[in-house]
Amino acid sequence: MSDTLILVHTGISILIIVGLILGTKLHEVLAITIGALYLGIATGLGFANTAETVASGFGGIMGDIGLLIIFGVLLGSLLSAVGALERLTSALLRVFGAERSPYVFGMSMSSIFPAIYTDVLLVLTAPLGNRIAPRIKHNGTASMGAALVLGSELGLVLVVPGAGALAVAGLLNVSLSQMLLWGLVVALPTAFFSILAYRWLLKRGLWNAEKDEITAVPSNGATEAPKRSSLPLPLLLLPLLISVALIALGGIAKAAGLEDGVISFLGNPMVALLLGLLLAYFIAWRSLGNDVVNGALDKALRDGGPILVITGLGGALGSVISESGLEDILAGYFSANALSPLLLAWLIAVILHAAIGSTSVAAITAAGILAPVMGQIGVDPLLIALAAGSGALFALHVNSNFFWMTQKLLNLSTQGTLKVCTIITSIASVISLFCVLGLSLFL
Repeated sequence: MSDTLILVHTGISILIIVGLILGTKLHEVLAITIGALYLGIATGLGFANTAETVASGFGGIMGDIGLLIIFGVLLGSLLSAVGALERLTSALLRVFGAERSPYVFGMSMSSIFPAIYTDVLLVLTAPLGNRIAPRIKHNGTASMGAALVLGSELGLVLVVPGAGALAVAGLLNVSLSQMLLWGLVVALPTAFFSILAYRWLLKRGLWNAEKDEITAVPSNGATEAPKRSSLPLPLLLLPLLISVALIALGGIAKAAGLEDGVISFLGNPMVALLLGLLLAYFIAWRSLGNDVVNGALDKALRDGGPILVITGLGGALGSVISESGLEDILAGYFSANALSPLLLAWLIAVILHAAIGSTSVAAITAAGILAPVMGQIGVDPLLIALAAGSGALFALHVNSNFFWMTQKLLNLSTQGTLKVCTIITSIASVISLFCVLGLSLFL
């Protein structure tokens, strides 16, 4: 099959998914599955191989992050049960006020917590965002949702020890200390000005709460106020802080080449979250009793089920796209002399992300395409790394499992999720590109 036909069928598959969901109101699970099956058959994978690729893609991403999502959901549920998230929200509101919260979350998540896997970071912060959103005067759900999405994605590809940033720095032989320093220089202003621009759009009618948000069904009858822990807030937050610290320590150890040993084991995201979860369970059990804790965990598992299914199907679609050979096709369309190297790195990452849905893979692939010719283009590899990361942010949409997680965790419609994920990441991609171009005048 020709390269052009593969590109056309990839576009059609994405249009099928969006059209079925928005046009016929078909459930996301069915729409994504149909789109993935169409793409595999249309690009010549064959009927049997397409079905196997969908199944293996689903299983592959579940193997990678399934437990991380579940542990993150359970940890968040226990923190909520003991009142930690509610009390932390109140403290943040007292210090910064509701209107500044999107900026605080976007900038802190992108700079302080890049070691946490993006999906886990979203799972851990979504309950906070949902609690703060109603206190923001206008379109709070959209503002907080955009801040959480942006903070998670920025740190992944621009700030060490984000997985994408580490990989790109390694491919281009960029010093990790340089990547950390200049990544922060790009990420922090990008977060601030992207949220500022997004909220400007919200004030001009971008958001329609009736169509873009899904209102939770209220319970019937009066309910007894939940019991909360009277323990100090720092102690209640200790499980989360320990998990974050261990993950960060593991990222630093990996960057230093310490792949084995106790530090690497404890810093594994699954182990770190499990230890935090066990500590949270003990604190909640001592404070609230066994029945309340088990009820909170049962509810978390019910809530986490749809997230796992949608995430797995996002992985299935990505697997079919990968098997179609799209990455190799796009790589062959570019040469290092076609554009300014920084614009080229950005553009390659933009197209890859729009096509394959993985922010980190888009950044890594763009860097990999240019890595063999770095000695010929006369540009600091650091700038190429940052440009690739910037491009990889562009237009997060329906072929990303992170998109569907955002929808479920923030109670958005598919239309609302497009307005949050796709628009804020596109704004950030352009703003961060200008930051990188500005740095190129000095580096």
